[in-house]
Amino acid sequence: MTVLSFELPDGSTRNVQVKHLLNAGYAGREQAEVQAHIAELAELGVPGPATTPALYPVSPYLAQQVAEVRVQHGRTSGEAEWALVITDDGVLLTVACDHTDRELEVHGVAWSKNASPDVLGSKAWRLDDVRDHLDQITLKGWVGEGDTPDKLIQDSSLAALLSPDYWLDVLTERGLNEPGTVLISGTVAMTHGVDQFARSWKVEMSDPVTGTSVDAQYLVEQMPEPIG
Repeated sequence: MTVLSFELPDGSTRNVQVKHLLNAGYAGREQAEVQAHIAELAELGVPGPATTPALYPVSPYLAQQVAEVRVQHGRTSGEAEWALVITDDGVLLTVACDHTDRELEVHGVAWSKNASPDVLGSKAWRLDDVRDHLDQITLKGWVGEGDTPDKLIQDSSLAALLSPDYWLDVLTERGLNEPGTVLISGTVAMTHGVDQFARSWKVEMSDPVTGTSVDAQYLVEQMPEPIG
């Protein structure tokens, strides 16, 4: 199983063996934000969901802390999200980028979520330490044509998404609120006119109360054409 390692603000680390990985979808608190994301995907040919919010089980090994994501074609992209990580001594909150195969998404959202990794940050906060001001935490995503993400493509806050406590209740109902479970939040709307099919991605959460931030950044590399 995949083992993730997180550095906490006090300098300590937590290692987590991932047992369950789940990706939330269409998980905005405001219906207008949800519909904006559905409209974005409709432009790519992705049918709307039967219900919102949605929750997709993902292969646990796809929870990764990597600097490079290998893909099979040019129509894949990330999504700025937060991630909750349940450990033996509490819940951690970090940043994540759900890299998604948009060609495969047309045929099945759940399939597309299993085609590329969820890239998580290497730093995390204890959920208990930020719970009282979660809505003030910003969530941003950048893309770039080269190695440096330099165009802002997503700019929102955690107030736009269903809260970690909402999803912890869902996990409890499903018997998954246990150490080793990782849940990715779902994303916010992208800026129109910015090409999401980029070579580089960066996502960041910033806490204005503590002045700290957590981020994840990676390059997208297309694999050679298959033989046969």
